[in-house]
Amino acid sequence: MKSDFQSHFFWLFISLLLFSLMAPSGFAFGQAQSGTDTSSDDSKQSWTATTQQQLPGNLNPTRTSETHTQAGGRTVDNQSIQAMGTDGHYSPYLDVQKETVKVDANTVRTIERSFGRDSDGRKTLVQVTEEERRSLPGGEVKVTRSTSDPDANGSLQLVQREVQDVRQLSPTVQETKSTLLTPSSNGGLTASMQTTERETRTSEHNVEFRKSTLLPDSNGNWQVNEVREGTIKDDGKNRTKEESVLRPGTDGNLSVVVRTVSKESEKAGGEKRATVETYASDPGSPADGLRLEQRVITVHRKGDNGVQSTDKEIEQRNPGQPSDGLRVTEQAIDIVRPGAGGTVRETQTIRSLDSTGDLGVVSVDTRKQENASAVKVDIAPAKTQPAGQGHP
Repeated sequence: MKSDFQSHFFWLFISLLLFSLMAPSGFAFGQAQSGTDTSSDDSKQSWTATTQQQLPGNLNPTRTSETHTQAGGRTVDNQSIQAMGTDGHYSPYLDVQKETVKVDANTVRTIERSFGRDSDGRKTLVQVTEEERRSLPGGEVKVTRSTSDPDANGSLQLVQREVQDVRQLSPTVQETKSTLLTPSSNGGLTASMQTTERETRTSEHNVEFRKSTLLPDSNGNWQVNEVREGTIKDDGKNRTKEESVLRPGTDGNLSVVVRTVSKESEKAGGEKRATVETYASDPGSPADGLRLEQRVITVHRKGDNGVQSTDKEIEQRNPGQPSDGLRVTEQAIDIVRPGAGGTVRETQTIRSLDSTGDLGVVSVDTRKQENASAVKVDIAPAKTQPAGQGHP
């Protein structure tokens, strides 16, 4: 049963991931021909939501119900996913229960339990994740995150633990060290990955960052597996992030294999534009051996009547004709219209390149949200917080 559930869940997750990548950032959408009804009570910090999702391709649609309750330093989130069977009816598929408790002013604990269904439809625990986050004097933050799976007898077995330490080394330098521990052959835990990330504010608008990932070799010695480094320039209106990914070659030396350049700007009238260009290693390219492989352009506009629209295009090379340059392969158009009584209606059209070379409609999705006090739009990727202003 567990193998069938994991296989089904894997393809469900991959489908959701691919679909979300086609959607403009900052929005949450119902899927094809769907509607979402949300009610909230800000005074009680509680809300409920139901979303119908039509997955792309031939996968069965899903329906998700969510509840959120927050009171007295305790937050409980419940999510229930139902999948449509071959008989056309929805059946319980996955339930996720997450509880967050503020133990004291400096400690927060979170436990998340995931439940699947066995071959007889009975609710079965499939995974437990526990996290403790502690804030220490001097701005230091320690996080411990443990993941456990049930064995054949139903007893929980620790399968992964991550320990993270965030320190403010100086007013302009912040360092984050993480260690991932997994089960060893002797039954204990052993470190299987280490990362060190440092952010340095070099001026009012500039930040430099570098993240190193190390893996143990066959002798147990730590070796650099990847380095990500770059700069962020942000003056409040325009933001540019340049990042290079370096990996060791056959000679053991680090070389750039991927480079991304992200630019964000805001024009008069509130129009926001974000462009992300990805360059990958190509021995046939001039100069540094990198060739532009993908460009993502996102434009967000606001109308005087409160209508907001977001247009996202993904340009990629044709694998069969890589020398032809970039072409639009995916497009997502989202329109948000405010209504009476705080309601918001969204319509999203997804187009993808078909076999004839045209952008064909993949889905037309709708979403209705009740009691929406505001619609927040952020077309930019998550920003890295400067050193001295807390860990992102």
